[in-house]
Amino acid sequence: MTAMSNSRRTLAIACTALASLGLAACGSSDRPRADLAAAQVSTIGVNSYLWRASLETVGFAPLLQADSAGGVIVTDWYANPSNPGERVKMTVSILDTDLRADALRVAASRQVNQSGNWVDAPVQAATVQKLEDIILTKARELRRQAIAND
Repeated sequence: MTAMSNSRRTLAIACTALASLGLAACGSSDRPRADLAAAQVSTIGVNSYLWRASLETVGFAPLLQADSAGGVIVTDWYANPSNPGERVKMTVSILDTDLRADALRVAASRQVNQSGNWVDAPVQAATVQKLEDIILTKARELRRQAIAND
């Protein structure tokens, strides 16, 4: 019986030692390197690729608000010098930390000058869609560049 309890004790010690070795490997100071080019980069509250691409896309217009924590960019009215009788104002909202098409919303307002007064005019849905496409394409390109530089 003592031989039996000694072998059980030896087996228990061996199992404990093996489990300890397995857990010791978890405490290694070597940490895996973070993938900075991941589709979810959010050190500023929203996806940084979408944020940068949005700023670059609407950067031609003066900015009224740029809130990176809330993911909102609002431009002031902008009139193209080649068409001074029309002006636009844009709002870009980034809704998520992921680089996805549904994480981006663009709204635009348009006014035309009639006899010295600015009057609201409709914005074509294709215009807003085109702005969203431009921002998403730039964001994906920024991500590709970040991956290539790693």
